[in-house]
Amino acid sequence: MQTRMPALFLGHGSPMNVLEENRYTQAWRQAGDTLPRPRAIIAVSAHWYTRGTAVTAMKDPRTIHDFGGFPQALFDTRYPAPGSPALAEEIADTLAPVEVHLDHEWGFDHGSWGVLIKMYPDADIPVVQLSVDATQPPAWHFEQGKKLAALRDSGVMIVASGNVVHNLRKARWDETAEAWPWAQRFNQFVQDNLTFQGDAAAHPLVNFMQHQDAVLSNPTPEHYLPLLYVLGARQADEPVTVPVNGIEMGAISMLSVQVG
Repeated sequence: MQTRMPALFLGHGSPMNVLEENRYTQAWRQAGDTLPRPRAIIAVSAHWYTRGTAVTAMKDPRTIHDFGGFPQALFDTRYPAPGSPALAEEIADTLAPVEVHLDHEWGFDHGSWGVLIKMYPDADIPVVQLSVDATQPPAWHFEQGKKLAALRDSGVMIVASGNVVHNLRKARWDETAEAWPWAQRFNQFVQDNLTFQGDAAAHPLVNFMQHQDAVLSNPTPEHYLPLLYVLGARQADEPVTVPVNGIEMGAISMLSVQVG
Protein backbone atom coordinates (compact mmCIF):
# COMPACT_ATOMS: atom_id res chain seq x y z
CA MET A 1 0.00 0.00 0.00
CA GLN A 2 1.38 3.40 -1.00
CA THR A 3 2.33 5.67 1.90
CA ARG A 4 0.57 9.03 1.83
CA MET A 5 3.20 11.69 1.34
CA PRO A 6 3.31 14.71 3.64
CA ALA A 7 2.71 18.23 2.40
CA LEU A 8 5.14 20.95 3.48
CA PHE A 9 5.21 24.72 3.54
CA LEU A 10 8.72 26.05 4.11
CA GLY A 11 9.51 29.65 4.97
CA HIS A 12 12.42 30.09 2.56
CA GLY A 13 13.77 33.50 3.57
CA SER A 14 17.00 34.79 2.06
CA PRO A 15 18.67 33.03 -0.89
CA MET A 16 21.77 32.97 1.33
CA ASN A 17 20.24 29.99 3.12
CA VAL A 18 21.49 27.96 0.15
CA LEU A 19 25.10 28.64 1.19
CA GLU A 20 24.57 28.80 4.94
CA GLU A 21 23.75 26.25 7.62
CA ASN A 22 21.37 27.41 10.34
CA ARG A 23 18.41 26.12 12.30
CA TYR A 24 16.07 26.62 9.33
CA THR A 25 18.22 24.74 6.85
CA GLN A 26 18.82 22.04 9.46
CA ALA A 27 15.04 21.57 9.78
CA TRP A 28 14.70 21.25 5.99
CA ARG A 29 17.56 18.78 5.86
CA GLN A 30 16.04 16.73 8.68
CA ALA A 31 12.73 16.58 6.81
CA GLY A 32 14.49 15.18 3.77
CA ASP A 33 16.34 12.65 5.91
CA THR A 34 13.35 11.41 7.92
CA LEU A 35 10.20 11.71 5.79
CA PRO A 36 9.12 8.93 3.40
CA ARG A 37 10.91 9.26 0.08
CA PRO A 38 8.54 10.54 -2.63
CA ARG A 39 8.43 9.34 -6.23
CA ALA A 40 8.16 13.00 -7.26
CA ILE A 41 7.67 16.48 -5.84
CA ILE A 42 5.24 19.26 -6.71
CA ALA A 43 6.93 22.55 -5.85
CA VAL A 44 4.76 25.64 -5.31
CA SER A 45 6.89 28.77 -5.06
CA ALA A 46 6.07 32.38 -4.31
CA HIS A 47 8.49 33.34 -7.07
CA TRP A 48 6.49 31.94 -9.99
CA TYR A 49 3.56 34.34 -9.77
CA THR A 50 1.68 34.27 -13.04
CA ARG A 51 -1.52 35.17 -14.84
CA GLY A 52 -3.15 31.78 -15.19
CA THR A 53 -1.82 28.41 -14.04
CA ALA A 54 1.28 26.71 -15.42
CA VAL A 55 3.46 23.70 -14.66
CA THR A 56 7.01 22.99 -15.74
CA ALA A 57 6.71 20.24 -18.32
CA MET A 58 10.29 19.78 -19.55
CA LYS A 59 12.59 16.84 -18.83
CA ASP A 60 15.52 18.96 -17.61
CA PRO A 61 14.42 22.20 -15.93
CA ARG A 62 17.01 24.95 -15.59
CA THR A 63 18.11 26.47 -12.29
CA ILE A 64 16.92 30.10 -12.16
CA HIS A 65 18.95 32.65 -10.19
CA ASP A 66 16.18 35.19 -9.72
CA PHE A 67 17.99 37.54 -7.35
CA GLY A 68 20.84 40.03 -7.34
CA GLY A 69 23.63 41.32 -5.15
CA PHE A 70 24.67 37.98 -3.68
CA PRO A 71 28.03 36.15 -3.73
CA GLN A 72 29.12 34.50 -6.97
CA ALA A 73 29.01 31.11 -5.26
CA LEU A 74 25.23 31.40 -5.12
CA PHE A 75 24.99 32.08 -8.87
CA ASP A 76 27.30 29.15 -9.52
CA THR A 77 25.01 26.74 -7.67
CA ARG A 78 22.78 24.48 -9.74
CA TYR A 79 19.98 22.12 -8.76
CA PRO A 80 19.85 19.59 -11.61
CA ALA A 81 16.81 17.58 -10.50
CA PRO A 82 14.95 16.01 -13.43
CA GLY A 83 11.54 17.22 -14.45
CA SER A 84 8.60 14.95 -15.16
CA PRO A 85 6.44 15.64 -18.22
CA ALA A 86 4.21 12.76 -17.11
CA LEU A 87 3.57 14.32 -13.71
CA ALA A 88 2.96 17.70 -15.37
CA GLU A 89 0.18 16.06 -17.39
CA GLU A 90 -1.13 14.34 -14.26
CA ILE A 91 -1.31 17.69 -12.43
CA ALA A 92 -3.11 19.28 -15.36
CA ASP A 93 -5.69 16.48 -15.32
CA THR A 94 -6.06 16.72 -11.54
CA LEU A 95 -6.69 20.47 -11.59
CA ALA A 96 -9.31 20.31 -14.38
CA PRO A 97 -11.39 22.21 -15.34
CA VAL A 98 -8.69 24.81 -14.59
CA GLU A 99 -6.70 25.34 -17.77
CA VAL A 100 -3.06 24.45 -17.05
CA HIS A 101 -0.31 25.63 -19.39
CA LEU A 102 2.46 23.07 -19.93
CA ASP A 103 5.49 25.35 -19.68
CA HIS A 104 8.88 24.63 -21.30
CA GLU A 105 10.68 27.87 -20.40
CA TRP A 106 10.61 28.46 -16.64
CA GLY A 107 12.50 25.95 -14.47
CA PHE A 108 13.25 26.01 -10.74
CA ASP A 109 13.35 29.45 -9.12
CA HIS A 110 15.07 30.01 -5.80
CA GLY A 111 11.82 29.58 -3.88
CA SER A 112 11.79 25.93 -4.94
CA TRP A 113 15.41 24.87 -5.43
CA GLY A 114 16.62 26.96 -2.48
CA VAL A 115 14.81 24.64 -0.07
CA LEU A 116 14.98 21.40 -2.08
CA ILE A 117 18.77 21.62 -2.27
CA LYS A 118 18.81 21.20 1.51
CA MET A 119 16.11 18.51 1.66
CA TYR A 120 17.38 16.43 -1.24
CA PRO A 121 20.92 17.59 -2.07
CA ASP A 122 21.47 14.73 -4.54
CA ALA A 123 18.77 16.25 -6.79
CA ASP A 124 17.63 12.77 -7.76
CA ILE A 125 13.87 13.13 -7.26
CA PRO A 126 11.78 14.45 -10.18
CA VAL A 127 10.31 17.90 -9.52
CA VAL A 128 7.49 19.75 -11.26
CA GLN A 129 6.91 23.37 -10.31
CA LEU A 130 3.35 24.74 -10.20
CA SER A 131 2.79 28.46 -10.62
CA VAL A 132 0.67 30.65 -8.33
CA ASP A 133 -2.10 32.38 -10.29
CA ALA A 134 -2.05 36.07 -9.33
CA THR A 135 -5.54 36.63 -10.73
CA GLN A 136 -7.31 34.30 -8.28
CA PRO A 137 -8.53 34.90 -4.69
CA PRO A 138 -7.14 33.00 -1.69
CA ALA A 139 -10.04 30.53 -1.55
CA TRP A 140 -9.23 29.41 -5.10
CA HIS A 141 -5.66 28.49 -4.11
CA PHE A 142 -6.98 26.52 -1.13
CA GLU A 143 -9.28 24.61 -3.48
CA GLN A 144 -6.39 23.76 -5.80
CA GLY A 145 -4.62 22.26 -2.79
CA LYS A 146 -7.68 20.11 -2.13
CA LYS A 147 -7.52 18.79 -5.69
CA LEU A 148 -3.80 18.05 -5.44
CA ALA A 149 -4.35 16.05 -2.23
CA ALA A 150 -5.18 12.95 -4.30
CA LEU A 151 -1.63 12.87 -5.70
CA ARG A 152 -0.20 12.52 -2.18
CA ASP A 153 -1.61 8.99 -2.11
CA SER A 154 0.39 8.06 -5.21
CA GLY A 155 3.78 9.01 -3.81
CA VAL A 156 3.86 12.72 -4.66
CA MET A 157 5.06 15.19 -2.02
CA ILE A 158 3.90 18.81 -2.08
CA VAL A 159 6.64 21.27 -1.09
CA ALA A 160 5.41 24.86 -1.08
CA SER A 161 7.61 27.79 -0.12
CA GLY A 162 7.13 31.44 0.69
CA ASN A 163 6.93 33.43 3.93
CA VAL A 164 3.72 34.08 5.86
CA VAL A 165 5.14 37.45 6.87
CA HIS A 166 7.10 39.13 4.08
CA ASN A 167 7.64 42.88 4.10
CA LEU A 168 11.06 43.82 2.75
CA ARG A 169 10.34 47.55 3.10
CA LYS A 170 10.05 47.09 6.85
CA ALA A 171 13.01 44.73 7.13
CA ARG A 172 15.54 45.59 9.82
CA TRP A 173 18.88 44.76 8.25
CA ASP A 174 20.50 44.21 11.63
CA GLU A 175 20.21 40.44 11.98
CA THR A 176 19.83 40.72 15.75
CA ALA A 177 16.87 43.14 15.50
CA GLU A 178 13.64 42.18 17.21
CA ALA A 179 10.55 41.34 15.19
CA TRP A 180 8.01 44.07 14.65
CA PRO A 181 4.98 43.56 16.95
CA TRP A 182 2.65 43.35 13.95
CA ALA A 183 4.83 40.63 12.43
CA GLN A 184 4.78 38.67 15.67
CA ARG A 185 1.00 38.96 15.97
CA PHE A 186 0.34 37.84 12.41
CA ASN A 187 2.81 34.99 12.64
CA GLN A 188 1.09 33.80 15.82
CA PHE A 189 -2.32 34.13 14.16
CA VAL A 190 -1.15 31.74 11.44
CA GLN A 191 0.17 29.26 14.00
CA ASP A 192 -3.02 29.42 16.04
CA ASN A 193 -5.20 28.51 13.06
CA LEU A 194 -3.19 25.81 11.29
CA THR A 195 -5.42 23.01 12.54
CA PHE A 196 -8.74 24.66 11.63
CA GLN A 197 -10.98 22.23 9.80
CA GLY A 198 -13.73 23.65 7.68
CA ASP A 199 -14.44 24.98 4.23
CA ALA A 200 -12.58 27.82 2.60
CA ALA A 201 -15.32 30.36 3.31
CA ALA A 202 -14.89 29.93 7.08
CA HIS A 203 -11.15 29.28 7.28
CA PRO A 204 -9.33 32.10 9.11
CA LEU A 205 -6.13 31.49 7.13
CA VAL A 206 -7.95 31.65 3.81
CA ASN A 207 -9.53 34.91 4.94
CA PHE A 208 -6.19 36.17 6.25
CA MET A 209 -6.63 39.68 4.87
CA GLN A 210 -9.29 40.29 7.51
CA HIS A 211 -6.59 40.23 10.19
CA GLN A 212 -5.58 43.65 11.48
CA ASP A 213 -1.92 43.09 10.65
CA ALA A 214 -2.33 41.42 7.25
CA VAL A 215 -1.57 44.48 5.11
CA LEU A 216 1.72 45.17 6.88
CA SER A 217 2.62 41.48 7.03
CA ASN A 218 1.77 40.84 3.36
CA PRO A 219 1.83 44.03 1.27
CA THR A 220 1.49 41.63 -1.66
CA PRO A 221 0.12 38.09 -1.22
CA GLU A 222 2.46 35.91 -3.30
CA HIS A 223 4.63 34.75 -0.39
CA TYR A 224 1.60 33.81 1.71
CA LEU A 225 -0.51 31.98 -0.88
CA PRO A 226 1.66 28.84 -1.19
CA LEU A 227 0.66 27.97 2.39
CA LEU A 228 -2.93 27.58 1.23
CA TYR A 229 -2.02 24.75 -1.16
CA VAL A 230 -0.63 22.77 1.78
CA LEU A 231 -3.57 23.51 4.07
CA GLY A 232 -5.98 22.64 1.28
CA ALA A 233 -4.21 19.31 0.74
CA ARG A 234 -4.77 18.29 4.35
CA GLN A 235 -7.01 15.28 4.85
CA ALA A 236 -9.46 14.99 7.74
CA ASP A 237 -7.76 14.84 11.15
CA GLU A 238 -4.23 14.75 9.73
CA PRO A 239 -1.69 16.16 12.18
CA VAL A 240 -0.17 19.56 11.53
CA THR A 241 3.24 20.34 13.00
CA VAL A 242 5.71 23.24 12.91
CA PRO A 243 9.22 21.94 12.19
CA VAL A 244 10.82 25.37 12.69
CA ASN A 245 9.71 28.93 13.33
CA GLY A 246 11.20 32.39 13.71
CA ILE A 247 11.18 35.92 12.33
CA GLU A 248 14.27 37.27 10.61
CA MET A 249 15.15 40.94 10.03
CA GLY A 250 12.04 41.90 11.95
CA ALA A 251 9.68 41.28 9.05
CA ILE A 252 10.33 37.88 7.42
CA SER A 253 8.62 34.85 8.96
CA MET A 254 10.51 31.58 8.65
CA LEU A 255 7.56 29.51 9.87
CA SER A 256 7.48 26.03 8.33
CA VAL A 257 4.40 23.79 8.39
CA GLN A 258 4.07 20.05 7.87
CA VAL A 259 0.80 18.28 7.14
CA GLY A 260 0.90 14.53 7.72
